[in-house]
Amino acid sequence: MQTPLAEQLRPSSLDEFLGQDHLVGKDAILRKMIESGNIPSMIFWGPPGVGKTTLAFIIARQLGVPFYTLSAVSSGVKEVRNVIEQATISGKGAILFIDEIHRFSKSQQDSLLGAVEKGIITLIGATTENPSFEVISPLLSRCQVYILKSLGKEELLRLLASAVSYLEKQHHKKILIKEEEALLRISGGDARKLLNAIELIVNTEIDQDPIIVTNDKALNIIQEKLAIYDKSGEMHYDVISAFIKSMRGSDPNGAVYWLARMIEGGEDPLFIARRMVILASEDIGNANPNALLLATTCFDAVHRIGMPESRIILSQTAIYLATSPKSNASYLAIDEAFEEVRRSGDLPVPLQIRNAPTKLMKEIGYGKNYKYAHSFDNNFAVMEFLPEKIKGKKFYEPGKNKKEEEIRAWLRARWKEKYNY
Repeated sequence: MQTPLAEQLRPSSLDEFLGQDHLVGKDAILRKMIESGNIPSMIFWGPPGVGKTTLAFIIARQLGVPFYTLSAVSSGVKEVRNVIEQATISGKGAILFIDEIHRFSKSQQDSLLGAVEKGIITLIGATTENPSFEVISPLLSRCQVYILKSLGKEELLRLLASAVSYLEKQHHKKILIKEEEALLRISGGDARKLLNAIELIVNTEIDQDPIIVTNDKALNIIQEKLAIYDKSGEMHYDVISAFIKSMRGSDPNGAVYWLARMIEGGEDPLFIARRMVILASEDIGNANPNALLLATTCFDAVHRIGMPESRIILSQTAIYLATSPKSNASYLAIDEAFEEVRRSGDLPVPLQIRNAPTKLMKEIGYGKNYKYAHSFDNNFAVMEFLPEKIKGKKFYEPGKNKKEEEIRAWLRARWKEKYNY
């Protein structure tokens, strides 16, 4: 069986490693630690195909210590204890890499604590999920968390050029990339997806010379064959995307179909529930505030009940979210506010809404002219709550749905022309 191209091209040193310059570029923090030969236990958090596993291999290779790797999908406490025992016997210290560490249960994570704390093993965990939620606090406190980012266009093009050169030598044929936009879009910033895609196209067109790659050809071949070709679980991310987009697009039929695909494929039900909590706020928001309540309750219920009964709870919630009115106004509002903060910096808080816990603060105007809303009609008093430089700036634009039109009217009645509601 032929080794996948992604494995054949896996870099073996930091100089060959692509991307993540903020961590392993010249003078970056992680690179300095690796070169010093002294690294802490750490968690790599980031999307698939950005180099989490590769970076762990490179670290172990450069440090020259025993290296053990486990997958949280197929390993448990027994396998962890075996590694700890071997590392203890060797007495040299060892690196234990655990892929998808977010899939480890609390008891499985607990089994790592003693060895990590005593320095018997240096743990490197890889996760696509927020470790704050998925890694137990005692273990997380003993690890540094490093965020890995999706690869950018320039990095993907460099990787594509390297892959083409390698495949040309392997097959003794010329490969011409006439259009690369489809390949980049298919990759989604995932190096493994990009390499899988170009390898699949070349293998499909192997009778041609030269092999010419266009956008149409890439899309036709990938859409027809990728689901069969992709044995390593990459389709997982396409299916969750289809599930989210079905709910966002108000199609309960698409939502339950992709939900069934995920459940049948053994997906973690909490992963599904968590995605629905995010969607309830990002895509529905105040158009139907109950959506967030139901999605959060769903997450809790799935956690308590477990499978197979949780499939019913997940289905009910997915259908409710799909059939709810949609608004991304809250999502847009906070992103707009972030942009303003980054653009204008730390603007001073208006004096009238500053806290005034001391006599001196009161004397210099902190809290002066503050109007306590509950002392006024309708529990509202006109005041300025934004810094002087950006007063009147509107971040929240209510969506065009029944509930938020009511919110718009409520705001207009109070703020008149100030925010142009």
